[in-house]
Amino acid sequence: MNPSLEWLYSVQHLGMKPGLENTRRLLKELQLPGSRQKFLHVAGTNGKGSTCAFMESILRRAGERTGLFTSPHLVSFCERMTCGGKMIEMDEVERGIEALRPVVTGWDPHPTFFELTLMLALDWMDRRGAEIIVLETGMGGRLDATNALTPLVSVITPIDLDHQQWLGSTLKEIAGEKAGIIKPRVPVVSAPQKPEAEHVLRAAAERMGAPFTIIKKPWEGPLPLSGEHQRWNAALAVAALGAANFRLPVAAVAEGLARTEWRGRFQQLAGGQIVIDGAHNPHGMASTVRAWQEAFGREKATVIFGSVEAKDYGTSLAVLAGVAARFFFVTLRSPRAVHAEILEVSAPAGLHTAIFPSLEAAMAAAADLPERRLICGSLYLCGEVLSLLGSGPFERSSE
Repeated sequence: MNPSLEWLYSVQHLGMKPGLENTRRLLKELQLPGSRQKFLHVAGTNGKGSTCAFMESILRRAGERTGLFTSPHLVSFCERMTCGGKMIEMDEVERGIEALRPVVTGWDPHPTFFELTLMLALDWMDRRGAEIIVLETGMGGRLDATNALTPLVSVITPIDLDHQQWLGSTLKEIAGEKAGIIKPRVPVVSAPQKPEAEHVLRAAAERMGAPFTIIKKPWEGPLPLSGEHQRWNAALAVAALGAANFRLPVAAVAEGLARTEWRGRFQQLAGGQIVIDGAHNPHGMASTVRAWQEAFGREKATVIFGSVEAKDYGTSLAVLAGVAARFFFVTLRSPRAVHAEILEVSAPAGLHTAIFPSLEAAMAAAADLPERRLICGSLYLCGEVLSLLGSGPFERSSE
């Protein structure tokens, strides 16, 4: 890893500092965003990245100059930002970081990894001429660095329990954090929500004078991403673009959705013998199970599972048990990884389990078994799989 990126990762030891003061100071110091830049802002618990990818793909096929900012990455840091569907190059990352470092020297509090990455993306996209930028929140919404920008539309994917240590222990509290992206008179488009979350969102939109819409049905056309949940994500993307007053050709919408690329979301590899999915909470895992059953019927899987701390992996494993022939547990290559031995203790009774010293060892053992392999529990684990299968050296992530 080059020294510039090492420096950016090094600021992670300073911890997370939710709030917008530093982001606003950075925007002012760097004279960002660029005058041409307009934003589409996406928050929620599950489906944010897929919804962002659908929106960007549609806009690009319609001839717009697009940017996309998402997190975390799977294999390479460069995945976090694209212009016109092309990732930033590592030499551009290095130049951008070296321009940022002297600006923030001596700041107290020091900007976070995520704040600096957002600035790097906005500056690079401005230099590349991106005009419509799709922004995924890092976590939450109200205090997320992306919330310092005013969008054309605020988009909210399904809300459920996740990141409770930061966002609150109840659905109402978490919905309140997600609702924090709602801006005065900026239209809001939401996926169907549980009643408690919907009430919070509607109330926030009413206070802000923001038109509020909940989509009613999933997309029915061809999609490259598997699962009913992706049909709802696609419909949300289309409705959000309409609310932002884009007048898009029907063909561009259909082609944009049909040609969306988004790795690690029920992605089939090795001729369908390996499926990787980034689901990392019970709500997301339920969608994964439904996608598995839709694709493979009553087939069972050898499930290779890894997780990070502060996730409800016990409930996720119980959900997965419905499609599991056995569980293989691994420890992720992350400082926040839950050790495989702890995961095994949380496994549902009645299924064979095994612990492996590495993902490579688990995959080798699973290759000798008759079932397809379902590898899930974390986007980090998806990244490790892709790296092993030839997508390049695995770079550590942050979130």
